[in-house]
Amino acid sequence: MRITSRFAKEPILTNLKNNSLILVAMLAFAANSMLCRMAMSVADMEPGDFTVVRLLSGTLMLILLGSVKQKSWRNKEGSWLGAFCLFIYAAAFSFAYQGMTTGTGALLLFGAVQITMLLVSYFRGERFNKPQLLGFNLAVGGLLILLLPGASSPDPLSAALMVSAGVAWGAYTLLGKGTSKPLQLSAGNFLRSLIFVLPLFFILDTGLSIDFADSGFVYAVLSGAIASGAGYAIWYSVLPSLSGPQAATIQLSVPVLAMVMGWLALSEAITMQMVAAGGITMGGIFLVIRAR
Repeated sequence: MRITSRFAKEPILTNLKNNSLILVAMLAFAANSMLCRMAMSVADMEPGDFTVVRLLSGTLMLILLGSVKQKSWRNKEGSWLGAFCLFIYAAAFSFAYQGMTTGTGALLLFGAVQITMLLVSYFRGERFNKPQLLGFNLAVGGLLILLLPGASSPDPLSAALMVSAGVAWGAYTLLGKGTSKPLQLSAGNFLRSLIFVLPLFFILDTGLSIDFADSGFVYAVLSGAIASGAGYAIWYSVLPSLSGPQAATIQLSVPVLAMVMGWLALSEAITMQMVAAGGITMGGIFLVIRAR
């Protein structure tokens, strides 16, 4: 008797290479949260400086990888919209982490990512049924619980910045869904994003002050070159093999990974409020995705 699995046609479960790349991408996403928090809390690095080093090192890494793969650097991929979304995400992400823990930030970030992607689907004509509507309300409720007064609750400005970062990252993900050149597209977006860095300093009336021997600089380079540059290219490379619900579901693992990383690297507490908010938010979003 031949036994077949209902998952046999799912690339994410049968393709070992894709599974490995997806795992690496999720670890990279979580590592970004940890490295940013380490730069802020351990090395006392300014968020603007972290953003600049992160985007610049990510750009250089992607250009290097692209040059090795293509033997020369000729890249016409990327878009100004993708670059703007990347910049908004990176800048808001850095400034938001001044006022919250690793796990709390990741939960807010990816909660906003999933809600953004679900809303885009809704406005494209995909109406919610009753289980989906229940799940959406649970997801929003979980985020509200996270923002209630408590030991790990972020301040309102930091929370608003992280939600903005999540919306921008959701848009950035959607823009890369159909790419056939993930490395080149990522490099083009990163390179263009540097144009938006200068206005940031004029708006904030601050200067760029980077100590290349400081640990914060090392954290920012690791975040930009490895966790962002290489990590985002890997994520773009597996996106075409995933459906929208699969891509959304997979990213729900990031807040959990980030909470564990923050606990291990920074001794950050994992409170019952965070566990409850995370469970409700992720459960609600999973219900929406599962019911599609």
